[in-house]
Amino acid sequence: MRVVVLTGAGISAESGVPTFRDADGLWEGHRVEDVATPEAYAAQPAVVHRFYDARRAALAGVEPNPAHRALARLEEHLGDDLLVVTQNIDDLHERAGSTRVLHMHGELLSALCRACEGRVRWAGDLGDFPDCPSCGVSALRPDVVWFGEIPYQMDRIQEALERADLFVSIGTSGAVYPAAGFVQYASGHGVRTLELNLQPSEVSRLFHEARQGLAGELVPVWVEEVLAGG
Repeated sequence: MRVVVLTGAGISAESGVPTFRDADGLWEGHRVEDVATPEAYAAQPAVVHRFYDARRAALAGVEPNPAHRALARLEEHLGDDLLVVTQNIDDLHERAGSTRVLHMHGELLSALCRACEGRVRWAGDLGDFPDCPSCGVSALRPDVVWFGEIPYQMDRIQEALERADLFVSIGTSGAVYPAAGFVQYASGHGVRTLELNLQPSEVSRLFHEARQGLAGELVPVWVEEVLAGG
């Protein structure tokens, strides 16, 4: 069985990672849109860097939860027949043991050089405007997809959805496109669809089945069903 799993902010929220879409989702009084657009970076790069530097540093204080670990266990069983597509920029899937993870919105622990377009693993701060290790130019930015930018590897995601037997959406609001459109794309190719979410998303009605509850509880149960051949 070929499975594509989409994970959103809800799965990481259970590990203590802020979703930035809740009522308390402000950072130093900023809307996330004000620090997550190309225009914001052009206008106030130091503020944007401090925002992501703080989020990068906070990763050390969170751990994968049972939902992350269950998906890693599923990969052990399915191997290359499982692809986890995540909207999250944290590394919790990888720390749980998953290796087939596609970060469609980029990664906190990566920096992108605006001069040479090279990428480099980056765990420290960018707020002091360090030089790019590859070209030596001080042009590193967070390697994340900001509002108004195109998500990464959309062709690969669409190909995986076309070939899948099952598409599962976990912890997503259904409000952010193009990810919110994956269920329709998958269904249009005859793929079975399942939503696991704390509450019905904006696109719940489009899934063949929807279950509500904590990801840390729902995902391990679902994975056990798959492993048991259910």
